[in-house]
Amino acid sequence: MPRATSDRFTRAHQPSAKAAKQKSNGESSSSAARNPIFNTERFGQHILKNPTIAQKIVDTANIRPTDRVLEVGPGTGNLTVRILEKAKSVTAVEMDPRMAAELTKRVQGKPEQRKLEVIIGDFVKAELPYFDVCISNTPYQISSPLIFRILSHRPLPRVCILMFQREFAQRLVARPGTNLWSRLSANVQLYAKVDHIMHVGKNNFRPAPMVESDVVRVAPLDPPPPIKFEEFDGLGRIIFSRRNKTIHGNFMAKGVIDMLEKNWRTWCSETNHIIEDNVNMKAKIEAVLDETENTENRAAKMDVDDILKLLSAFHEIGVHFA
Repeated sequence: MPRATSDRFTRAHQPSAKAAKQKSNGESSSSAARNPIFNTERFGQHILKNPTIAQKIVDTANIRPTDRVLEVGPGTGNLTVRILEKAKSVTAVEMDPRMAAELTKRVQGKPEQRKLEVIIGDFVKAELPYFDVCISNTPYQISSPLIFRILSHRPLPRVCILMFQREFAQRLVARPGTNLWSRLSANVQLYAKVDHIMHVGKNNFRPAPMVESDVVRVAPLDPPPPIKFEEFDGLGRIIFSRRNKTIHGNFMAKGVIDMLEKNWRTWCSETNHIIEDNVNMKAKIEAVLDETENTENRAAKMDVDDILKLLSAFHEIGVHFA
């Protein structure tokens, strides 16, 4: 699986409303001014300060006494201490060494100390242990890498309770025919059942971000579907390039037919199929679209099963997307 599927959400998280206001007023802004403990914004991290919401997130995970929990972006441990009350063990991955030290200090000398392991480093690059449950107040700039890393982890976790920037979360749970149904939606829903849990206002964080947040439940399908992700995503790149344009129109876009013919020739060579003289790849593509009744269809209205059926039809004639 890829580290990310949408450039839209891989940029650094926006500064807090307070920091932005100070900057516009020409005020100096130290780390202490933005956050009473550390400058967490440099990692796109905003600490959840509302204990009621923190408890609901943990309760929603339905943690069992035998569960090993992975927490991403624990901050000062407002979620961690609640997870430790329920889980067998917790592995917390924290990018900021000072924040990790604060978390360690919070449980020092307590029974929970032996149940906590802190990994200091980048979650995207860290070597992850076995875990049953994942909980994350996600640093927003790693939203897409995080969810695809979790879905590609083996063995699969039972459930993940994840907080994201609201627009990203809404795309994860979007359904076909809605404005936010996208390639990201289809890619994630191919491998998991995704449900919206709750909305979290910006004032529940310190420092307050400039965007709202949502919590979602991601339950990976186990076993996962026997689909090569690169193929599914490759088809998605074409049909979602303009989601409201006809599927035929997207396949006729510049460079698409040439790319697919190149892939088809590679497939023929690898499988010892005879390469036709003067092959008409455009006609092959149009025949598949006609047979599957997708010529005038639009990605905005196609669900995961529709995309899988189209992918299968292309594979039958040796057309691949990766």
